[in-house]
Amino acid sequence: MAPNDAQTQASSLPFSPATAGWFDAVFAAPTPAQDLGWRSILAGDHTLIHAPTGSGKTLAAFLAAIDSLLTSPTPDKLERCRVLYVSPLKALAYDVDRNLRAPLTGIRAEATRMGVEVSPVSLAMRTGDTPPAERQQMLRNPPDLLITTPESLYLMLTSRAREMLATVETVIIDEI
Repeated sequence: MAPNDAQTQASSLPFSPATAGWFDAVFAAPTPAQDLGWRSILAGDHTLIHAPTGSGKTLAAFLAAIDSLLTSPTPDKLERCRVLYVSPLKALAYDVDRNLRAPLTGIRAEATRMGVEVSPVSLAMRTGDTPPAERQQMLRNPPDLLITTPESLYLMLTSRAREMLATVETVIIDEI
């Protein structure tokens, strides 16, 4: 690969330089699901991504949201919850929580390398296993990105916790 090929590829991605740089360093190229998904998501369209396992659907759904969280000003404390991910299974929610930390860490590192400042992004998970003290903490300090299950989402929507969801801009529903 010629020296400018990586720069060309990174600059052709529809994200901030830090996010595009991280993606380029980790992946050879976007998958068709990612390429088409990002076009639709970034156009502001409701988007359904249907593709085989291993095609990058989860990253396609999350990367635009992560890039936006990292590059937009941090809102007031009680208005931070802007991305909601609904997982059909608690086990998948735990996997997504673990897997999202890699791009968040990697993009932050790339931003530091580039001398670019990014906003802090907090991540939390709310399932039936979440202790009451953590649930209360989420109400006092909502995360930027909340991972939950349908059952926990229902409980949140029917309680005081629904206030935390008033500022959500992006909803990602997995495994429809």
